[in-house]
Amino acid sequence: MPATTANVSGSTGSDSSAATDVALRFEHLSMVFPDGTRALDDVSFTIAPGEFVTVVGPSGCGKSTLLRVASGLERNADGVCEVDRESIGYVFQDATLLPWRTVQRNVELIAELHHMPKQERARRARESIELVGLDGHQDKHPKQLSGGMKMRCSLARSLVMDPKVFLFDEPFGALDEISRERLNDELLQLFTGVGFAGLFITHSIAEAVFMSTRVIVMSGRPGRILADVEIPFEYPRKPELRYEPAFAELSGQVSAHLKEAHG
Repeated sequence: MPATTANVSGSTGSDSSAATDVALRFEHLSMVFPDGTRALDDVSFTIAPGEFVTVVGPSGCGKSTLLRVASGLERNADGVCEVDRESIGYVFQDATLLPWRTVQRNVELIAELHHMPKQERARRARESIELVGLDGHQDKHPKQLSGGMKMRCSLARSLVMDPKVFLFDEPFGALDEISRERLNDELLQLFTGVGFAGLFITHSIAEAVFMSTRVIVMSGRPGRILADVEIPFEYPRKPELRYEPAFAELSGQVSAHLKEAHG
């Protein structure tokens, strides 16, 4: 399916001329909320298939608004968002699991809402559960899961639909540091194995540098792009990378841009 090119102030249509090397594109994106708050100002960047791009910036700079525009949850904006909205996975800050459903049934949920046949969605759910390391927990309910296991379940739920673009809204922000690093490692294994394009939001500089092919730094509100930092480390990335001098140097560069954003 060709990408959807949307003037995010309203109209949506199909653009068969959309470049095949673009998974997600924002062009001159601006956003003003009904109360007059200007969240985004002339934001433009592109994510290619196989890229993992992380956005960092001060609270309230419009990071999550970018994801909402990309997913179609937010349409009251000006500019262009080019993406195939039929092939998006979205992982929120909260795992948003239904407490009365088991892991298996939670992972099947999106496929069920898309009217996927029962046997097919059950098969895909089992495969996704295995991919995220929850095999053996299919019959548990959310209250029986740790925070990290809940996020794995949320990720598996989106994987069922085989998305080409994944949107991550600070999915590991509420976890302890060890669990967070472990899930960073596991998500990168999925990224390199499955090959989706990723747009990741975080407040953690270390997480941003470790995960990404590029880190975009945004200013305080209204959000503008201050820097687009290339991350040259090859995949797969070993956990020990976090302690290497080159990693510290890049983290310092991102930190310096963030201080400018807060200035």
